[in-house]
Amino acid sequence: MAEATRASEGFIGKFLVLNGAARELWLTFLIKFLSVAAYAVTNLTIKLWLSSEFGFSDEQALALVLAWSLTMTGVTLLVGSLTDALGLRKTFFLGVWVCLVARLVMVLTTNQWIALIGGLFPLAIGEALGTPVLVAAVRKYSTTRQRSISFSMVYMAMNVGFLVTGLCFDYVRQALGEHGHFTLPVLGTTLTTYRALFGVSWIIELLLLPLVWWMRPGIEVTDEGVRRQQTARHEPSGNMVTALFGTVAQAARDTVDLFAGLFKQRSFYRLLCFLALIACLKSILMVMYYVFPTFGIRELGEGAKVGTLWNINSWMVIILVPFVGALTQRFPAYGMTMIGGAITAGSVFLMALPTAWFQTAADGWLGNLIGHGYLNLTGSIHPYYVMIALYIAIFSVGEAFYSPRVYEYAAAIAPPGQEASYSALSYIPLLLGKVIATISSGPLLAKYCPEVGERHSATMWLFFALVATVCPLGLLLLRPYIRVREVGREP
Repeated sequence: MAEATRASEGFIGKFLVLNGAARELWLTFLIKFLSVAAYAVTNLTIKLWLSSEFGFSDEQALALVLAWSLTMTGVTLLVGSLTDALGLRKTFFLGVWVCLVARLVMVLTTNQWIALIGGLFPLAIGEALGTPVLVAAVRKYSTTRQRSISFSMVYMAMNVGFLVTGLCFDYVRQALGEHGHFTLPVLGTTLTTYRALFGVSWIIELLLLPLVWWMRPGIEVTDEGVRRQQTARHEPSGNMVTALFGTVAQAARDTVDLFAGLFKQRSFYRLLCFLALIACLKSILMVMYYVFPTFGIRELGEGAKVGTLWNINSWMVIILVPFVGALTQRFPAYGMTMIGGAITAGSVFLMALPTAWFQTAADGWLGNLIGHGYLNLTGSIHPYYVMIALYIAIFSVGEAFYSPRVYEYAAAIAPPGQEASYSALSYIPLLLGKVIATISSGPLLAKYCPEVGERHSATMWLFFALVATVCPLGLLLLRPYIRVREVGREP
């Protein structure tokens, strides 16, 4: 009994390390929730918006998403050094304001060139300005004992954001119709369904401003306590615009210097290989944003509750991540990534199976639970509902094991003073995953899941499954060559 009590206290104690955490760490969790919610609404809507609003084909729309992603990739790599120069708070403030302006353009304009040049691509810059900042903030505002559970908590907050997004996405589409309209009462402007969704993301973005303002500048948390940095950062002389461009130029030079130094180290090439393998896994996450909504609407009909289905992922990750993080924090991030990656990749193969194999389940208690109970559908349940639910459930188990540890892995090897620069590297898999997903998805959608004509969606999902499998196999086979020693972890 005493041993059981000690084990229970030890387990609970893994969460209690956050007791007394700095205000900035809790704000980081809340900011992560809101920023992800705003970003995820855009991610789910962007391809549908490009096709419906401006008439782009699947290939054209996803090519634009690819260009948007590449822009975000380049800026994200720059932002690491920019954040180290400006500080977390200033960089995030800048990113929020850029996003607010860009999202507003996407809400109000009907001109495709204004929407792209003044909205979509500036939004990529704004999003990138906040991307590595929050990863660096988790490290900067947590102690060594708090770090693993903090990364799990911020990942949980991210999935709460996804959960809210899925609910908003389905609610707006069902309230207005897939191709409906909405008139703003004050401005008298008519918005389409997808532009109304961008309006939701703008409102969420606006809520970030007071939270970022409440963060104390110069605060850093160490194992000895909270301290405020007193040394002023060097800023170029001149007016604010000149100073900003000077800082950006210096950040670009710092980024070049950073990578020039890293390229001389053998361990950096191992890290790049690790991140490239993770990108194959992250491409499936991007498929769920850029392909899954279109696939769901075409296979299951307009108004299909694709957001609610995808919310299975958020519900499970919210529940699983803190427990998995607490129970596995003593294990190396590399091993947890390998195990979680295998589970995640295996889940995708479910979608490549014939739908007829799941007809009995769709007609039975499982179909009733998913279709009538969870989704509130009426009538018979399509087998795809069962397949999608099972796939997302297994996918979520794997994600809970591997995804938070990828960010921890990059942060764990960062030298003091370069947390944001190294944290930016942890987002490379996500950004490369976007490239993989967008390059492959356009032709696959057009050929195997067209809007009109015969569909063979299973073939498309088989391709995605094979791409995802590259990650766990590569991590296993190349482990002796690419694994980098994690500070404070056993081999």
